[in-house]
Amino acid sequence: MRRMFGILTALIAALATFAITPAAQAAPTRPVIFVHGYTGSASNWVTAMSVFRLHGYRSDQLFAYEYNSYGDNVQNARGLASYVEQVKARTGASQVDIVNHSMGGLVSLYYLKVLNGHPNVGRLASIAGANHGTTYAAACLIFTTCQQMYPGSSFIAQITSGDETPGDTRYATWYSPCDGIIIPYTSTRLSGATNNFVACQTHLGFLVDPIVLGQIADFTRS
Repeated sequence: MRRMFGILTALIAALATFAITPAAQAAPTRPVIFVHGYTGSASNWVTAMSVFRLHGYRSDQLFAYEYNSYGDNVQNARGLASYVEQVKARTGASQVDIVNHSMGGLVSLYYLKVLNGHPNVGRLASIAGANHGTTYAAACLIFTTCQQMYPGSSFIAQITSGDETPGDTRYATWYSPCDGIIIPYTSTRLSGATNNFVACQTHLGFLVDPIVLGQIADFTRS
């Protein structure tokens, strides 16, 4: 009887593993586009891409969009729209996911909302995004992008008036009182998003935080 019980237990465990493993290890289906912040570049995402690969992504599913930090975020958002189409064509995917940082939040949200890009985006993750502006932008107001990033700008009004999280896209944000650059730090939060409070992380520290980046990888692949 004991031997039979052991066999039955092993069989049930094997069946449970068979039932659970495919879902738990299902490969991500949407490519991810990373969008850097003010003065950033694709190099900002080296750690993030490593973490995403550990979470099941292939290298050919991970892309970084670069834009002119000193230009105009309207043009930067239009460039993102073009880049999304390039990634879709290259990968054969019908949608992408977007992970942004800092001013990349403005570029991404303008694309999704004003340029009606949300049907092309399954998940949007905003890391310390300047989504409602930051007073820190006062230090660089000679540039159009910083004028657009200052709280109360007409650019921010376009992306935050009405529905802040349009369409069927799932939105999430990560923000922290230790940010130091997004002022107020609550500027990152979006109405209708899953807003994740991080007890203490700096603005650039987010980019190398394996815990937060792992959470984001789990969010995008869901």
